[in-house]
Amino acid sequence: MDASRPYRQSYENLPPISVLGQSSTLVLVASRLARILDGLEKRYGAPRIGPASDPYEMLVVATCGYPASEGACAKGFAALRENVGVAPADILGAPRKKLALAMRAGGIVPDLRAERLREIASRVTHEFRGDLKGALAVPVSQAKKVLKSFPTIADAGAEKILLLSRIAPLMAIPSNATQVPLRLGFGCEGKSWATGYKSAQKALSEELIEAFEPRIRAHLLLKVHGQTICKRARPLCEQCPVTRDCAYFANLPPR
Repeated sequence: MDASRPYRQSYENLPPISVLGQSSTLVLVASRLARILDGLEKRYGAPRIGPASDPYEMLVVATCGYPASEGACAKGFAALRENVGVAPADILGAPRKKLALAMRAGGIVPDLRAERLREIASRVTHEFRGDLKGALAVPVSQAKKVLKSFPTIADAGAEKILLLSRIAPLMAIPSNATQVPLRLGFGCEGKSWATGYKSAQKALSEELIEAFEPRIRAHLLLKVHGQTICKRARPLCEQCPVTRDCAYFANLPPR
């Protein structure tokens, strides 16, 4: 972990992630996907990374809310930052009751999540000598194995961390928004969530250059679209800005 990087961050002050008009070298290969992402950005604005983009902090954020949601994790992380601190030394030095009290802001089982925070902080401090990001500078398969050894992190979560922390430019798809690329015609539904995820990931990977900016942008725009309009249940298609390019919408029965 970079000790010079401040832990206290303001979500509002984080710079937007956007490649529009900034670099002629970062070009989306497929015009249809380019049009879709441009349409989503026009609707939602330039996407922003959440309250953390360091691997250690992202693990902490993911632990701060349960049931896991962006809102719950953000509330728990804010309470932790204000009342305890988010650095490993802060977490390990805090009384267990104080840590659990901070976790109440993010939902249920605060004691369990407090212990998981202590586990994360302890491992990063002792096993990785305070530099988790440095430990992830290995082949992707090894980096994913390291991340998946932490509580609650599976393949999609590991890939998200590697992408948003700019360690590996994977085409990570938000785990709660896989329906978005599939409905748009990128990939095919499978018998399991994992099959659909991998199919959508492969399709998008073939359409976006292997670089951080376009893939982070795609990840964040797909996420916000899945949260607001293209919901898993009862999508609000009448409000969608990209219906002209949506296979799901094209196959809806006429009203």
